[in-house]
Amino acid sequence: MPRKSISDKKFLFQLRREELGLSREKAAILLNITPERLERIETGKSRPSAEDIKVMAEKYNYPLLRNDYCANICDVGKGHFSSLRIEELSQIVLSLLASLNTMEQEKNRFIEITVDGQISDDELDDFVKIQKKLKTIATTVDTLQLWIDNMCSNGTIDIEKYHEKLNQ
Repeated sequence: MPRKSISDKKFLFQLRREELGLSREKAAILLNITPERLERIETGKSRPSAEDIKVMAEKYNYPLLRNDYCANICDVGKGHFSSLRIEELSQIVLSLLASLNTMEQEKNRFIEITVDGQISDDELDDFVKIQKKLKTIATTVDTLQLWIDNMCSNGTIDIEKYHEKLNQ
């Protein structure tokens, strides 16, 4: 009989497996790993490899797992990647446009600050504010890419046509 998790803290890949209604045993077969390895990964006793996460994201049909791994588990990515969440396309576009409008207003100051290739002490506050706005834009673009990956993953967007258009 499959064991139920009693842990309060669950990793996103375990939550997704449970959401899909898969036992650890069935998920292990799907992922081509042993049930014991999957249990160690899900309980935090063993760290999943990037390949483990790549396979889980594909087999669980959940691209968000890749971002979650890079932002929260991987030593190289932790602290450098923002944790994303799946949003509606309209919200992503509105957020992106709002951020771009804000940057339009900051554009001249950004040019003034960076034209000499140096950031002086009196420019640092404005530079950091602009840098934060740019990070917001980058995160929104990443969220849009996650939305696209999700749509390709679930078949709403034809992935082959998408890649064909992308590479033209």
